[in-house]
Amino acid sequence: MKIVVVGLGYVGLSNAVLLAQHNAVIGVDIAQERVEAVNSRQSPFFDTELSKYLAEKELDLCASIDLTASLAGADYVIISTPTNYDDEKNFFDTSSIEVVISQVIKHEPNACIVIKSTIPLGFIDGVKIRLKTDAVMFSPEFLREGKALYDNLHPSRIIVGEKSKRAEVFAGLLAQGAIDTNIKIFYTGTREAEAIKLFSNTYLAMRVAFFNELDSYALADGISSREIIDGVSSDPRIGNHYNNPSFGYGGYCLPKDTKQLLTNYQGVPQNIIKAIVDANETRMNFIADEIIQKQAKSIGVYRLIMKHDSDNFRKSSIQIIIDRLHSQGITTIIYEPTLKENNFNGIEVIQDLALFKDVSELIITNRLNDDLADVLDKVYTRDIYNEN
Repeated sequence: MKIVVVGLGYVGLSNAVLLAQHNAVIGVDIAQERVEAVNSRQSPFFDTELSKYLAEKELDLCASIDLTASLAGADYVIISTPTNYDDEKNFFDTSSIEVVISQVIKHEPNACIVIKSTIPLGFIDGVKIRLKTDAVMFSPEFLREGKALYDNLHPSRIIVGEKSKRAEVFAGLLAQGAIDTNIKIFYTGTREAEAIKLFSNTYLAMRVAFFNELDSYALADGISSREIIDGVSSDPRIGNHYNNPSFGYGGYCLPKDTKQLLTNYQGVPQNIIKAIVDANETRMNFIADEIIQKQAKSIGVYRLIMKHDSDNFRKSSIQIIIDRLHSQGITTIIYEPTLKENNFNGIEVIQDLALFKDVSELIITNRLNDDLADVLDKVYTRDIYNEN
């Protein structure tokens, strides 16, 4: 089959590589550097499996910035463009998706359109009416940044929000590219698929928030977080996943998905969903106050990223901490090797790790790293298990 993937972020590119093992795939992106990277068989972002597959596997894959030309003869068009959440208007900005759908309808009306971007509840039904098309369906993704292709090769489940032959074909294409067999496949209603995505991420955010609040209590009471978490997590009904304290949940998905789900509760009684959103703000403020109380004259921020094996720091919780420190007039410096600039939001960026460690009286980091092994007496973190 010919498949076009629009948007070569970690969702789009991992799907493109997965499908290009057995199909002709064209990846389309507005960023020329991403297109050039893919055509040079390099991953434009950190992902071990993606880099390996691009370099070593035989893939029928090319990339282009020309959407119109790429669409000719496409059987499936996968849309994975970003849908940023607007805090002021309380909704996902889905304009990029609708632009692509309109272009597909115009230039390749026989193609089936599959949305992989995160969308608000009711979006598919609405866009079918607005754009007068029945060609669109939704298939949510459940991928981790830095592990996107791995999660596609070993999927926890495949969900397609339609009960039809074309949905079965698409699910089969995803399963065909995976390493695992006997994959759970669910064909659901459209709104049910949309809800599965938002409720899944909100549950994960709830779990992060729970263990962060446990950690806040332990800090305030002067007792061991680790001993409590080890004891709690040994219950098999609870388990030891997503239990490592942090400065707060962040990244591209959890903050916006929890807020979007909350907006869908208009007129529906709820307490937990709002508490999950509020808990994260409370946690970040608590951590900022803890750091401020240490009265360090200079605070070094080791990495803006949320976790190991990532080069993305969109919406990372540590940025909220930095803003609080900066607003208090505390001298703050940043070590972030992925930044080419020597300034980030008005704060000095130091690329020399040794110099960074030397001039920082206190170093804060969301996740520990061997880089800091020689200055642990300076380090403030809530990373107990040295894992994500």
